[in-house]
Amino acid sequence: ELAAAIDRNFGSFDQFATQFKTAAATKFGAGWTWLVKTEDGKLAIRNSNDAENPLQWNQIPLLTCDVWEHAYYIDYRNERPRYIEAFWGLIDWDFVARNLAGKGIPF
Repeated sequence: ELAAAIDRNFGSFDQFATQFKTAAATKFGAGWTWLVKTEDGKLAIRNSNDAENPLQWNQIPLLTCDVWEHAYYIDYRNERPRYIEAFWGLIDWDFVARNLAGKGIPF
């Protein structure tokens, strides 16, 4: 379901990956880059500032990348794109798929 939704909304996984990484790398200042499910059921990439999050906009967070400098500076200094590439290799796509299905973190 996740793969089909990504293809439907972004054209392909590669196009989605490029758009997400670009959004994260070019986010000015402190914040986050998100993959969200919008109110109309579509997937979108959204940047937020400071402590904002998609729930404020009635969107469901599926994946997030912390682009605050504190998340990467010790390991990557000012090389945010290298941090984003490393982050990309650690994503638990099963978790993202569960979020899309409404079955996120089991409590």
